[in-house]
Amino acid sequence: MSQDYLLKTEPSEYSFADLVRDAATEWEGVSNPAAVKNLREMSSGARLIIYETGARKSAVGTATVVSVDASDPKVPVVKIKAGKPIAKPWSLAQIKADKLFADSPLVREGRLSVVPLTRPQYKALTGD
Repeated sequence: MSQDYLLKTEPSEYSFADLVRDAATEWEGVSNPAAVKNLREMSSGARLIIYETGARKSAVGTATVVSVDASDPKVPVVKIKAGKPIAKPWSLAQIKADKLFADSPLVREGRLSVVPLTRPQYKALTGD
């Protein structure tokens, strides 16, 4: 089970800047069964990459899972807290071009809004 995930968001709906402003939020609006399954599998302390879709199409910041309530398996409630901006955001083109992501659901299942990451993928995106 992964402890690193990428969460996609449309910045006109809720951006990484909004998360930083709010400090924490409940991650909502996920309906794809595979994405919901990924949310259910999260646990407190999981590391997150926030990826903005739309015109930006880039991994822009980090966050951490605070808590997960999966008592309703169809609508798990995942509370996250803001981390820091990624110093050098990764564009979708850069991600697709990097062989590290060749087998990633991020590349293979483009519409998936909650994507598990390997530790090397997380490290590459954050520069840590």
